[in-house]
Amino acid sequence: MPTSVKVLIVEDEPNALMGLAELISGWGYRTDTARDGIEGWEKILAWNPAIVVTDLKMPRLDGIGLLSRLSEEGPTFKSNTAVILLTAQGSIPIAVEAMKLGAYDFLLKPVDATRLRNILANATRQRETEIELEVARRRLRETGVLGSMVGNSKPMREIFALIEQIAPSNVSVLITGESGTGKELVARTLHDLSPRKPHPFVAVNCAAIPETLIESEIFGHEKGAFTGALDRRIGCFELATLGTLLLDELADMPIGTQAKLLRVLEERKLRRLGARNEVDVDVRVLAATNRDPDDAVSSGNLRADLFYRLNVFHIHMPPLRTHMEDLPAMADAMLVEMNSKHGRKVSGLAPSILDRMMAYNWPGNARELRNTIERAVILCPDGMPLDAGHLSPGFGKQASAAPLPDDASLVPVRVGNTVDEAERMLILRTLEATGQNKTRAAEILGVSLKTLHNKLKEYSQSPQPA
Repeated sequence: MPTSVKVLIVEDEPNALMGLAELISGWGYRTDTARDGIEGWEKILAWNPAIVVTDLKMPRLDGIGLLSRLSEEGPTFKSNTAVILLTAQGSIPIAVEAMKLGAYDFLLKPVDATRLRNILANATRQRETEIELEVARRRLRETGVLGSMVGNSKPMREIFALIEQIAPSNVSVLITGESGTGKELVARTLHDLSPRKPHPFVAVNCAAIPETLIESEIFGHEKGAFTGALDRRIGCFELATLGTLLLDELADMPIGTQAKLLRVLEERKLRRLGARNEVDVDVRVLAATNRDPDDAVSSGNLRADLFYRLNVFHIHMPPLRTHMEDLPAMADAMLVEMNSKHGRKVSGLAPSILDRMMAYNWPGNARELRNTIERAVILCPDGMPLDAGHLSPGFGKQASAAPLPDDASLVPVRVGNTVDEAERMLILRTLEATGQNKTRAAEILGVSLKTLHNKLKEYSQSPQPA
């Protein structure tokens, strides 16, 4: 625990005051004391503690009065100072009302040292998160940057404002948008701006895991739970304990697994496959999908009750082509990232490359932009700016090939073709039209990437139709 965290203890009983001061300072906090609310208020003004531990009932000014002064007379302290009330059993209703006034928590006397230490640690983490969030807000106002996200356009500003609002809470968030728009980046930013930041961020792609293994991957299993389960496996929920779990491509999760997920979300308990006992889980769950969630519900791919449970807040990431004014700043940030990643010293972006980039429709969105910048950085000599010559030879050609293939001549279906043959031709021609970009082809076809891979695997194992 950093010794810079200051805790003021306000207590009118001398022995209790001395005992609390010794206990809390022994945990590494800097402490000061006051014998009632009046003296406590004077020390708050002079010392600006991060946390105030105060008795509820005291002469001259009690704990409620001190809390009220913090709320009314000291607005700068209200957001930065956590107040923890100490109360007797009979005063619990008053302490509960104090929580509504802004108290961080309350403790019954005699004080449980373990609980007090945990509350102090949690209050410290929350204060640090609030300070980081204010720094992030200031940075956003000045530069249009929130965490690793960049943008000054109206849609991105609205997204940043929502992220700032909901990041410190524990609510579930559903993140939607085309592939490559930055849904996982939103989830990581929500995690990094929350009190859960010191704990794990775990992302699992539901579309990339075989249906037979997904429950084991998410919930874990015990040794011998099924054939091949040679050891106990901890699932993603437990790996993300106290942190954040992102369920990416949620609509591709099997319906049966969705039912078990809903139960875990509601009860905050899970049972590993093959286990007899349940384990408690403390995880913030975020979900993402590149499908329209309402369509996924109506088609039966996403349970309505799970959708409502996760869709407390909804963030939709717009495709890059709809906010191209953000591209120069995004490209600059990616250039800095790739210089660091590859140990390069590329000096910037020349107008020629920016002109080419601004004329492109970016079907792969921000992910495609990042890959383009990375390739160019590797090719560019140190000390020189990126220019159009560092783009791939085929750059921009996908723009005319990517639109949805609605021309009848593109997919020559003839009388006598079976439905399977027509489907096969449509898939292969769409891949051809997208330059073998499977992610883009899946979006055009309206299927998941997992489904597309399964179809291609099926075609590779069967003879082509005559």
